[in-house]
Amino acid sequence: MTYIISAIVLILISFFIYKANQNTKDVKINKIQISSKQPTKQSNLSILHLSDLHLENISITPEELANKLQNENPDIIALTGDFLDRKRTIPKLEPYLKVLKDINPKHGIYAVLGNHDYVLNDTNLNKLIELLSQYDCMVMQNTSHTIQVDQQTINLIGIDDYSTKRSDLIKSYQQVESGINIVLTHDPNIVLHLEDYPFDYLLAGHFHGGQIRYPKAYHLVKMGKLPRLNMIKGLHSHNNSPFYISEGLGQTGVNIRVGSRPEITFHDIAI
Repeated sequence: MTYIISAIVLILISFFIYKANQNTKDVKINKIQISSKQPTKQSNLSILHLSDLHLENISITPEELANKLQNENPDIIALTGDFLDRKRTIPKLEPYLKVLKDINPKHGIYAVLGNHDYVLNDTNLNKLIELLSQYDCMVMQNTSHTIQVDQQTINLIGIDDYSTKRSDLIKSYQQVESGINIVLTHDPNIVLHLEDYPFDYLLAGHFHGGQIRYPKAYHLVKMGKLPRLNMIKGLHSHNNSPFYISEGLGQTGVNIRVGSRPEITFHDIAI
C-alpha cells in the first residue's frame, strides 16, 4: 500500500511539474491602450515591451519570437532588464536581438538593466552592454533620450535598477525637456519615489507576475512595497500616472510557472 501511495504521489508531482513547464511556453500577447491626459490628443506612440528574458530559463526560441512579432510595426521597442545572469549565456542573446533589430522600429530600441544582469562582473557586464549596442539598443543607465513624434516632444527616461540601489533620479532627469515622459526601469518599486519626478507612463518588470503563485505570490513580500499592495503585474496607477508591470518572457530559478504566463506587450499611447 505504501508503494502504491508513493507511486501516485510521484505521478501527481511529475504531472504538476510537466504542466508548470508547459505554462512557460504559453506566451500571452497583451495590447494596452493608454489615453492622453490632454483633451486634444493628436497621435499615438506604439511601444513593444519585453522584460525579464532570463535566457538561462526561457521557453520561446528566437524563431518563435520572430513569428509572434512578424506583423507588428512598433514605433519603439523597450527592454526592461534581466536578460541573463551568467557570462556563458551572453551569446544566446544575439539571435533574439537580431529579431528585434530586424523589426527596425522607427524611433529605436531602448534597454535598461536589471538586478540579474548586475550579477555579472564588470568585464562581462560590459560585454552584455556592447552586444546590446551592436544591435542598436540604447542602454540607459540613469540617462534620458529625447525624440520628436508628430511635433510632440517625448522624453525616454531610463532609470537604473532600484533593487540593487543603482537608481539616480536626479541624473536620470537632468537632461529631460518639457514634454511627455516615458520611464523605462526594471524594478517598479521606484514608482513610489517619483513624486518630484513626473512621468506620463512607466514600463517595468522584475516580479514575473509571481511566476509561482500558490495561490498568491507570498515569496514576493520581501521585494518591496508594491507586492504587499498586490501590484505584481499588469496596469496600475500611482499619483494619477499609469505604469505597467510585465510578467516577463523567461523564468528564474526553475523553468516553471504556476498562476502566471510569459508575456509580450504592446502599448498604444495617445500623445
